[in-house]
Amino acid sequence: MPFADLYRGKRVLVTGHTGFKGAWLCEWLLALGAEVTGFALPSPTTPALFNQLGLEDRLCHIEGDVRNLDAVRAAVSAARPDLVFHLAAQPLVRLSFEQPVETFGANVMGTVHVLEAVRLAADPVRPCGVVAVTTDKCYENREWIHGYREEDPLGGHDPYSASKGAAELVIAAYRRSFFSSPTSPVRVASARAGNVIGGGDWAPDRIVPDCIRALGRGGAIPVRNRVATRPWQHVLEPLSGYLWLGAALSQPVPAGFDFPAASYASAFNFGPGLASNRTVAELVEEVLKHWPGRSEDRSDPRAPHEARLLNLATDKAHHLLGWSPVWPFAETIAQTIAWYRRAAEVGPGPGINAFTVGQIEAYTLAAQGAGRAWAGASPSSGSIRRSGESSSPPSVQRVEPWQAAQLASAFREDEDWGSALDSLQATEEAR
Repeated sequence: MPFADLYRGKRVLVTGHTGFKGAWLCEWLLALGAEVTGFALPSPTTPALFNQLGLEDRLCHIEGDVRNLDAVRAAVSAARPDLVFHLAAQPLVRLSFEQPVETFGANVMGTVHVLEAVRLAADPVRPCGVVAVTTDKCYENREWIHGYREEDPLGGHDPYSASKGAAELVIAAYRRSFFSSPTSPVRVASARAGNVIGGGDWAPDRIVPDCIRALGRGGAIPVRNRVATRPWQHVLEPLSGYLWLGAALSQPVPAGFDFPAASYASAFNFGPGLASNRTVAELVEEVLKHWPGRSEDRSDPRAPHEARLLNLATDKAHHLLGWSPVWPFAETIAQTIAWYRRAAEVGPGPGINAFTVGQIEAYTLAAQGAGRAWAGASPSSGSIRRSGESSSPPSVQRVEPWQAAQLASAFREDEDWGSALDSLQATEEAR
């Protein structure tokens, strides 16, 4: 059962739920049976995944700004959360050059406000875990070829990166000052993820949305920095890490988490395997395999600074959480482009919602086949299902990696998730 069924019936507050990662996280939490409250500004883009999935009608939606402490305190009071996932932020590097004050306000003081609101609402009878999400860019980037570890120095060349490094200092200060006691009802961890891609990201100045916008209108994909290397990963990869880390912050610590509780109330990297550290040019080439078109070099020597090399080491997540990435680079791109092509066909609403849930299920099955602890032993006992279905998907006793890949491919070609599962079972019986 995914995440040991720890989210069923849990009250979860997600800040930044109207954003790209926040919307995917809310969809997954709802599928896991959580009671979700979201706190964020209105959807930042048009279109927006939050609106495409119709999430406003399926959770408690509170509009507000994390820079307003009173508003954050009111949201925490209303949600009475068992877990908080803090994702609200100004998330764009290039925009941070244009809006540095707003960036530091949202990313640093926003984090202060969320932690302060949780501190003031702390209740020994109702423990609360907090997963505060920052970024791989919080590290002082020295253009190393090896990955950054959680204990490496924090820093940041640009306002966005510096704001996230500062947010990590805030998180560490609150943890040590207010939540370090073994009897504290609050446990706080931070999560640092690499470059996240996936269906439903419509942000400006990001390479995958730039690809989709250009291909959709029949134009050339503008490529600003062809040689920059990034740890590309599907959005479901870090989200599975956030959810499993949130489970580890539960009190008492659930079975299967064998390290001291304080080990989990700390910083964790969530990034892809080394083979997914690719250049922007390689990513664009892979995109064009699934949506034919062309690209053109738009390099500008006067453009704001962007790092050329950036990798994460995820040993800590592997050893303490049993977490490792699941989808390889090619599958990550295939799933991402499949989502956008499907969205173009069916538009917002139940069709793209079902496809999104189907990708979550395909990822979970692949994780089961790869032996990931968070994914559970049997997908038949999981709670993820298509909207409107009243029963779980057909049972698959064990999904091997080749089966999971086949299932994911079948679902990209067939919107009927049940048929894809039936086809996989028939193949297994024939074997």
